[in-house]
Amino acid sequence: MKRRQFLKGSAIVGASLCAFPFLLGESGMYASPSVRKIHQILDASRTTVGTLPIIRAFAGDHADYVSPYILLDEFGPTKVTAGSAPLRVDAHPHAGVIPTTYFLKGSGHHKDSLNYDFQIGKGDFMMFSSGRGAIHMEETGKELYDKGGQYHGFQIWLNMPAKFKYSDPSTDVYAEDAMPTMVKPDFTAKVILGKLFRFKSKIKLISPAFYYHIKLNPNGRIDIPTDPNHNAFVYAIQGNLELADQKALRSHQIALYQRGESDINLYSKEGAELLVMGGQPLNEPIYSYGPFVMNSEEQIRQCIKDYQEGRMGDPNKVN
Repeated sequence: MKRRQFLKGSAIVGASLCAFPFLLGESGMYASPSVRKIHQILDASRTTVGTLPIIRAFAGDHADYVSPYILLDEFGPTKVTAGSAPLRVDAHPHAGVIPTTYFLKGSGHHKDSLNYDFQIGKGDFMMFSSGRGAIHMEETGKELYDKGGQYHGFQIWLNMPAKFKYSDPSTDVYAEDAMPTMVKPDFTAKVILGKLFRFKSKIKLISPAFYYHIKLNPNGRIDIPTDPNHNAFVYAIQGNLELADQKALRSHQIALYQRGESDINLYSKEGAELLVMGGQPLNEPIYSYGPFVMNSEEQIRQCIKDYQEGRMGDPNKVN
């Protein structure tokens, strides 16, 4: 995809201490005085980026409820035939944002203008901190080319606070040992970012955020404490969930929560796989154009100029 085509076609331009929880009829859930209220439940939509089929939950919208995140894409699940042309997003720039990539299945190939060229795979987590600007390309990896198989994961963007928008870009990849996993009778939870109960990710952040990958067993329940002043949302990868007020969440739906209370209570009768995410809202102006996420129109224009004049690297060397 040529530079201008990419830019034009991109997706983004209180209760008393003696109060106890109680079961809700036949439900596996219960009411508690500190449970978060749901703002809205949304359906994700299907689209493509480059030649990658994706399911998009949000992209630049709902900032009041998803900040510090700004985009959530699920890529796949897609079956890749051995020897077939890679699914690919050609070299493209970013600035002011941190695209993260997390693999559930398969492998990927990342190459960028910071001289990184590597394969990533199941369980790995990558952060491409673009800062003042850098270029990368993404495609299915060598393992899938050699053997075929399923390609499935997430690209989710973290917005950068204003004071970091012009920091030096960097690329970091983390193996599973940086992200602790807890196994309980009701659930398995991997802490990719932030802290859950006594389990804390080793991945450092520039602003508070959390990112949990959770699998609920049949008739499983999890009660997640959060900072009442932070945003929180839940994305259902597969299976059905029961939320607060006995509301339901199906596969490829996202629930956005209001601030003001702490607990996220989740239950699944049949079992489910999901992401629970959120963090401290940045409360800063957002101006976006394609892969650039800044705080003013003037900054966006400067990003475009920097890219066109080669100050983010040479796309031809990234391909």
